[in-house]
Amino acid sequence: MKKKTYPLYYGGQKQQFARSVVVGDLVFLSGMSGRTMETGDVSSLDVKEQLWIAWDKIRAALDEAGSDLEHIVKTTIYLKNVEDYALMRSTEREYWARYAPGLSEDPPASTFLSPVSLARANMLVEVDVVACLKEE
Repeated sequence: MKKKTYPLYYGGQKQQFARSVVVGDLVFLSGMSGRTMETGDVSSLDVKEQLWIAWDKIRAALDEAGSDLEHIVKTTIYLKNVEDYALMRSTEREYWARYAPGLSEDPPASTFLSPVSLARANMLVEVDVVACLKEE
């Protein structure tokens, strides 16, 4: 089966792992966090803002790979503080309402883990996504 890899850059530096990998008609994204693409740093200590950044990065990565938010089939969400669960889900629904309204009615499968330790102490959330390619 053919595999296509899309590299990930933070602050102009190529990372040791891919942004996404397409195998067959599936798109696997690396975990997306509140780190900004421009610097690679977390720009906010607010979980809602970090989630918004993560979902923007998910949307861009899926677009690059030939998919979109509406084609997400599975999410795994890692949240540093379980107390932020309700805010995380409401932010997710708010983001979907704006950019992928179909997900509100037909949501993907989802796994949630908390509390977790993430790659950086100031990261509050990371979202892992599997999607399928858009039909041509």
